[in-house]
Amino acid sequence: MTERQPARGRADESRRGSLGTRAPVIGLIGPIGCGKSTVAGWLAERGAAIIDADRLTRDVMAPGAPVTESILARFGGEYRRPDGSLDRSALGRLVFAYPEGLAELESIVHPAVAHLEREAIRAADRLRPVAIVLEAIKLVEAGHAPWCDEVWLVVCGQAAQLARLIGRGMDESDARQRIAAQAASLPAWRAAATRTLNTDGDPQAVKGAVAAALEDVLARRG
Repeated sequence: MTERQPARGRADESRRGSLGTRAPVIGLIGPIGCGKSTVAGWLAERGAAIIDADRLTRDVMAPGAPVTESILARFGGEYRRPDGSLDRSALGRLVFAYPEGLAELESIVHPAVAHLEREAIRAADRLRPVAIVLEAIKLVEAGHAPWCDEVWLVVCGQAAQLARLIGRGMDESDARQRIAAQAASLPAWRAAATRTLNTDGDPQAVKGAVAAALEDVLARRG
């Protein structure tokens, strides 16, 4: 269920996050629909503080926020809903079919989210959790993997991934587009990961493997 990556040299064996936290910081990455939020929930049950980068992204993309206005200025007012919020679904369909557009969108959003992530990690550490989990699909691309003591890659089979997305109400063509768009990121994610967790199979067995992985992180942290 879980696989710890082989050591890649002395630097990886002594890896420590760069934010100076008391609690170990675990970056949680992986393709959409593979179970990152489920894994995060299990870690929360064991005393970890969870920081959801997607929620922070929604915060910086609130109606009238500077990031929102910058996005609309770049991509067009047709992506503004009547209430002033971004039509994230329509914008997502555009950028996932247009890699250059996705890069431009991320160049607007990532710096603002990074600021909130650092603040959230430091605030969480003051509460003395057993660990701090940063659930962030773009952790590697944004250059934040070095913040983390470990990076966990959550994966599953493509059939299960597609079924989960459709089960959430996503249109099948949109789901396939997003799966295909993220496939290009997998090599970089695998290279950055210190552990890989496969969420196929019995959920209780996967949950037990996640608990064991956390205990190993805590033991290594000392």
